Amino acid sequence: MSTSETAGTEKSQLTGEDASESIRDLPPSAKLVAKVLEYNDTLTQSQIAEESLLPDRTVRYALNRLDEQGLVDSRFSFSDARKRLYTLDLE
Repeated sequence: MSTSETAGTEKSQLTGEDASESIRDLPPSAKLVAKVLEYNDTLTQSQIAEESLLPDRTVRYALNRLDEQGLVDSRFSFSDARKRLYTLDLE
């Protein structure tokens, strides 16, 4: 099984305790972004940066790391299609 296949399998099987374990292994910025999303439900990248006091670039990195682990869900904003809305996905 290739690395990309393994990553895809991990992504679809993360639930509950596995998700907590995955978050534990992430960098501090990703943990902070996950906590901000946990408290605020759905936010844009700029809102996450404002809430966490992290630079935009760091938030983007953290969101990418969370996405690699299958811990964040993103969708386009209906009010502004240029923006994406992020939600923590621990189920």
